[in-house]
Amino acid sequence: MHIIHTSVFVSDQDETLKFYTETLGFVKKQDFPVGKFKWLTVVSPDDPDGTELLLEPNDNPVSQAYQKGIFDQGIPAASFGVTDIRAEYEKLKSLGVAFTMEPTEVANVTVAVFDDTCGNLIQVVQT
Repeated sequence: MHIIHTSVFVSDQDETLKFYTETLGFVKKQDFPVGKFKWLTVVSPDDPDGTELLLEPNDNPVSQAYQKGIFDQGIPAASFGVTDIRAEYEKLKSLGVAFTMEPTEVANVTVAVFDDTCGNLIQVVQT
């Protein structure tokens, strides 16, 4: 068994896709209509057949409350691995990404957290 999809809730799929591809560097994998929304996923360009991140519409009041609740409590909705967190941090900052936590050593990893502009906090981790 392995993970094929995971998701983050988003309020605007098109704006989220733009941020995740143009700013973060992910690649669009799937994009097809499902009712009034889309099945819209992105993947790492380094692993195009790897785990897909579903940009899930938060049209449901329960998902909206969940997304807002974890955001307000400072809890990341997802965690992405990087090989050089300081370089990634500087690159993303130069692109205007707002960090809520600068690279910080915690136990045997270094983590940073940024706002994805779509209602989520995202943690980047260098092990």
